Amino acid sequence: MRHFGHIAPEERQRLFFREPSAFTADSPARVLAAALGATLYSPATRSQLADDIIKQAGRGVVSMVLCLEDSIDDAEVVGAEENLVRQFTELAGRSADGELPLLFIRVRFPEQIPDLVQRLGPAVRLLSGFVMPKFTEERGMPFLEALTSAEVASGRRLFAMPVLESPELLYRESRVDTLEGISRAVGKYRDRVLALRLGVTDFCSSYALRRAPDMTAYDVQVVASVIADVVNMLGRADGTGFTVTGPVWEYFRVQERMFKPQLRRSPFLEGQAEELREALIEHAMDGLLREITLDQANGLLGKTCIHPSHVLPVHALSVVSHEEFSDAQDILRPERGGGGVLRSAYTNKMNEVKPHRAWAERTLQRAEVFGVAHEDIGFVDLLAAGLPA
Repeated sequence: MRHFGHIAPEERQRLFFREPSAFTADSPARVLAAALGATLYSPATRSQLADDIIKQAGRGVVSMVLCLEDSIDDAEVVGAEENLVRQFTELAGRSADGELPLLFIRVRFPEQIPDLVQRLGPAVRLLSGFVMPKFTEERGMPFLEALTSAEVASGRRLFAMPVLESPELLYRESRVDTLEGISRAVGKYRDRVLALRLGVTDFCSSYALRRAPDMTAYDVQVVASVIADVVNMLGRADGTGFTVTGPVWEYFRVQERMFKPQLRRSPFLEGQAEELREALIEHAMDGLLREITLDQANGLLGKTCIHPSHVLPVHALSVVSHEEFSDAQDILRPERGGGGVLRSAYTNKMNEVKPHRAWAERTLQRAEVFGVAHEDIGFVDLLAAGLPA
């Protein structure tokens, strides 16, 4: 699979200076962590789940979570587990592995992990891992131990994606201790922790809050402070950190708004895409685009998504611009190993080699999986090209 693999090859050549690289479920963990992109959640109760997965793969989705937790009623769990096993078996019989997204199951209890792996049988080859809810050191270690046991039993590499969403992490008086505990737990299982996911909806719930469609998570200060501390302690670029993904965007259509739309008109006029701008605003995507940009500015990569229409904006804004790529390459040239300062090739900024090195390395990692746009290609072009015909 590859990002933007659902669009025609000639269109990719028009858009990309360097096209996104192909990857598989067996690619190195560092590649998969960067490639997760917009991870689309779906309730495990859906009767046509196998069809849905194949359909979304054809629309550019590369990672999905099939949820047995908050998205379904407590009384539906047993039936949802049975449905998952049935749908995985159907998928295994009708589709080549390379045509499917990375598939994860969000469980409620550690015991579900080995049980589901055993029940999946040969179809476990389609499974990339498990999402672990309300993760703290105390609650999370049994999940990670269960994952290890299931991996041994199945002979299949399985990844963990803990969700950081517990009240202990939100409350100031317990936050540092909770983060230190999470750090110990995920550090012990570093090779199997693919990414850490932020449960901002649960954070808001602790204070009876819900952000409006013209607000981002970063406008809710109690939430923004948690994101900052998670990145501070768990997202460092010194080799100790993990990929931290952006929070879910809840909206896909707005009936009424209080503030002006947040999308500038000029990029859309240049691309002759004013109708696309209006459609994005109508469906609350201007707020989503702003939040994605703020995710990236705050060290997050990828995003939890609950609606297929959110996938393309996440991926379009994850593509590395030609200017970013040029700067990153200049900074990482072997002859720059001693440091120094240089003017960018675009002659609009200073590149200071040592302080900007970690940024450059992360940018090239993103370029590997999301590609590099041509010099005259912006996110509007990428959005327009990825829309269904």
